[in-house]
Amino acid sequence: MADIKAPLFASDGSSKGTVSLDAEIFGVEPNLPVMHQVVTAQLAGARAGTHKVKRRGEVRGGGRKPWRQKGLGRARAGSTRAPHWTGGGVAHGPQPRDYSQRTPKKMKRLALRSALSTRASEDAIKVVESFDWAEPKTKSAISLLSSIGVEKKALIVLGRGETVAERSFRNLGDVIISEPREVTTYDVLWAEDVVFSKAALDAMSALSGAFDVTEEDFVKVNEGSEA
Repeated sequence: MADIKAPLFASDGSSKGTVSLDAEIFGVEPNLPVMHQVVTAQLAGARAGTHKVKRRGEVRGGGRKPWRQKGLGRARAGSTRAPHWTGGGVAHGPQPRDYSQRTPKKMKRLALRSALSTRASEDAIKVVESFDWAEPKTKSAISLLSSIGVEKKALIVLGRGETVAERSFRNLGDVIISEPREVTTYDVLWAEDVVFSKAALDAMSALSGAFDVTEEDFVKVNEGSEA
């Protein structure tokens, strides 16, 4: 595979050269259908599913028949809580449900590799050597992003223990902060730029073995069955 590079910066935004990216993660052919399926599943899983309306049996009142069955020239009615009555229950309305979808782990990994490879091909991956700030300051975070050319939505991937950087970035509106094991396909595609700390990038590369995908990870149609 071709050597993939990303710009390397110091914590003040000055250039420090380039750094090599793991081709197993940042250099694969993007699989658009898998990315779409995984992002759809992630957004579906984020839905609360707590919407609820009352059916005719749950609305208070309506236990008494409003008028006798025959003799009045009016339509028959058994309850004032029927759906076509004002104040009645709702027919076929929304009820609590679980919107989550089952997605195989290795399909999620393939989607994440595809998303990261897409950003790498767009030169949207940037690496910061270390966040050596003495104390958390949002001003330092804004200055760094401006210096390295990040002007829109950004995903900041930090290693463990980089709490000063995390506290510096967390008050910015168009920034998502994550750890290598928690990065999702949606986060990568949402962001215009992905900024890794060097420690986070090394941790991501260490996970490259967990990103392997083979044909056995997908459901196959038996040869004797019809497609």
